[in-house]
Amino acid sequence: MPTTPLQDRVVGCLAGAAVGDALGAPTETRTPEAIRARYGGWVRGIVEPWHENWREARPLAPYYQGDGRITDDTLMTQLLVEVYLDKRDHLDAYDVEGRLVPLLLTGKRWIPELDTETVPVQRMFLSVKWIALRLHYGHVEPREAGVGNMMDCGAAMYAAPVGVVNAANPEAAYREAIDVAGAHQASFAREAAGVFAAAVAAALAPQATAESVLEWCLRLARDGTRGAIEAVAAAARQHRHWTEPGAFAGLRAAMAEFDTMGADYTDLSPLSARRPSRLHSIEELPVALATLLMAGGEYVDTVLAGVNYGRDSDSIAAMGGALAGALHGAGAVPADWLAEVTRNSRTDLVGPALRLAELVAEIHAGDLARRRAHEAAFEQLTTPAGEPSGEEIR
Repeated sequence: MPTTPLQDRVVGCLAGAAVGDALGAPTETRTPEAIRARYGGWVRGIVEPWHENWREARPLAPYYQGDGRITDDTLMTQLLVEVYLDKRDHLDAYDVEGRLVPLLLTGKRWIPELDTETVPVQRMFLSVKWIALRLHYGHVEPREAGVGNMMDCGAAMYAAPVGVVNAANPEAAYREAIDVAGAHQASFAREAAGVFAAAVAAALAPQATAESVLEWCLRLARDGTRGAIEAVAAAARQHRHWTEPGAFAGLRAAMAEFDTMGADYTDLSPLSARRPSRLHSIEELPVALATLLMAGGEYVDTVLAGVNYGRDSDSIAAMGGALAGALHGAGAVPADWLAEVTRNSRTDLVGPALRLAELVAEIHAGDLARRRAHEAAFEQLTTPAGEPSGEEIR
């Protein structure tokens, strides 16, 4: 069990993200109207898959999405946690090649959506398989491997651990995530990973609020990502709750100017979804921030807003859940949801978070030692010749 505020809030962040991911899986690619028709009203908790016979309903993607099963968002997040626990320090693009890709390609584990045990890459979407193709088979320079990949939330969806490792330091989280994500994606897809990691770091700061998280995002985000966050946040402020008529339509209308996917989320043909741009943004991050604002940072409503928004609902609910969980800690995540997702996914959602929280303190101690060594060196460089430096006096 968590014993420090950091442990409590890291568990809230990572377990909260996983629960949001699992709740949002059944409604992925759908519209709010279709979701209400299918489930007889707003989704208020864990529900069954959209199709009863999930194996045959989607022959190109036969995933068990529903009944509290996590998706690739959580699988990738947990893999990145494993990479941190292995290296025990900050990460860069070379760690994606040398540590993350081998985990994708080897080491069978239970994949809830496939209802079987296999290597993780078998579940991943094409934009994630890209890193295995480019780095393992193509031997591309890791810092440039993301160039050419499609623009989606593939890198952003598992950036929460980067924010955790840089807890309360959004600028450092942004820089590290931008480096790590360079091995995966480019342009605004890479930018989203940096801003989401920064948002998590900001949410873990003492006295953080939904508003302070948004402020940090706007301070660090660039180009279309910043514009989308501003526009969608403004739309969110027009509504006190996500169930209000027109709330989701307002968010979608604000996002449409920056989005590359179009009204039909299942249509993967637009070239704009493949091309770098300084004008566009992925949809998941701005909408997740909007749900956090509409919910006043409260966990349940943040997640349910993402679930019922539809489109990439699992990623939106996972990102929103990560931020709300980081703000309020493990107690904000409903215990019955967490227990059911853990049981039905056959995955430990708390243990890895606790181990990462312990590692954060270790990494911070290393950061502090390096910073003090630099301060001492710089003081010697700026002390006039013949005068003792502060370090020599001490």
